[in-house]
Amino acid sequence: MADMAEDIKRMIIEELELEDITVADIDTDAPLFGEGLGLDSIDALELGLALQKRFGVKIDANSEQNKEHFRSVASLRDFVMAQQG
Repeated sequence: MADMAEDIKRMIIEELELEDITVADIDTDAPLFGEGLGLDSIDALELGLALQKRFGVKIDANSEQNKEHFRSVASLRDFVMAQQG
């Protein structure tokens, strides 16, 4: 599970072109939006597309659960792992 979290952190840094941020700088349980990593809604869209492409997950744009799935790296990891079975 730690490897999946590390992969997601690397993907976030690469896809969103976050300069001066390393995998070690991202707390697995910290919020990705707002006071945490400080991502915004545009970042969420890019991140959603990257997750679909890299991990083959399906994200329903109208799902009320998306906010919870995208809360942290840990919640994204759990979502991806659940989708992959």
